[in-house]
Formats: sequence, C-alpha cells, structure tokens
Amino acid sequence: MVTAELVKELRESTGAGMMECKKVLVETNGDLAKAAELLRERGIAKAAKKSGRIAAEGLVDSYIHGDGRIGVLLEVNIETDFAAKNEQFKSFVKDIAMHIAAAAPEYVRREEVPAEVLQKEMEILKAQAINEGKPADIAEKIVQGRIGKFYSEICLLEQPYVKDPDMTVEKYVASFIATIGENINIRRFVRYERGEGLEKKEENFADEVMKQING
Repeated sequence: MVTAELVKELRESTGAGMMECKKVLVETNGDLAKAAELLRERGIAKAAKKSGRIAAEGLVDSYIHGDGRIGVLLEVNIETDFAAKNEQFKSFVKDIAMHIAAAAPEYVRREEVPAEVLQKEMEILKAQAINEGKPADIAEKIVQGRIGKFYSEICLLEQPYVKDPDMTVEKYVASFIATIGENINIRRFVRYERGEGLEKKEENFADEVMKQING
C-alpha cells in the first residue's frame, strides 16, 4: 500500500512532484529504492545532467505586492530564448518572485553569504551553546549542526518553498528543470520593503503575501 508518508519521503529525497512520486511507488509496490531509481531514469537524472549546461537566456520579472509595500526584481536564466517565452516558465519565475516577497531571503545560495556574516553567526551560535552549559568543544559541534538552519532562513534555494513547504526551493527548481527540459539558474534578485530601515509601526507584510499565495 502506498501511503502519504511514503510519497512524502520519496518527494523529499528526490525533489520530484507528488503525482510522479505516487505513480512510481504504485509501480514498484511501495519500494522506495526502486521508485527513486525510476524517477532518476525518467527525469531527475536528466535534470541533474542539465544543471551543467549554460543558461544565458531567460527573464527579468517583477512582483509588487498589494499597494506597493513589497517589491521584488528577479532574474532567472534558461538555455533558450524559445523556452524563456514559454508561459510555464514565466509562471515559474513569478512563483519564485512571490516566494522571495513572502520569505525574504537575503542570498540565492550559501556560497554567496559573506565570510564575515557567517563568522558572526557562528560566534553567536557558539555563545548560545556555551550559555546553555555546553563545554567549548561540544559547543563547536553544536554550531556545525545549527548553521544549516541559518542557511535555510537566509538562502533562497534552501528555504522551504512557500507553496509547498515539504520541499525546498532548490528541489522545486530541480523538478521544474525535469519538467521543462532545460537548465534553469536563479541568478539574482532584489527585494524592497517600503520603509525598510526606517522606524515604523510593526507590520508583517510577509504573512500577507503568503496569504495571497495560498489564498
């Protein structure tokens, strides 16, 4: 019997869509290893292969939330101009822009996090661990375990995708690469929030964006 838990586990490990996961699990009578192998044969492996190809075409798109309180400008690259004009690709780019508006990442990937920002966070995490009564050597190990959460909060590709928190944005991108058949690269973005950095009444605009996405 194929359970929701099995589908979720396969989805998390491969980044494939829910229906694809359910289909291969039915075909393999719930065998996770065989199901994952089937997915690789049918697209996930292809997506990984495509990730090495140059993506120089694409789209620069924007998303403005509500009455102009949050704005996102985003560049996503794809291999061909033909694919860049595809409505499916345009919709994908818009979804990513809306995610950025809602989740407020600071970087696309962890390699972009400045060394001084990472060092400061590690010092904070170590101090927290020591304040919890952990010895210095144990605190170091705890820092390594907790730094992943830091990346998942500030790096776009490592954030839970707002439309489907069971997968990361990176896995969502991989599944879309398998669907559209070309490599895709989220190159850069800028997110603006009205009055950012100014003293103002506390308002959670990100929650509003998420309500619109899920609404």
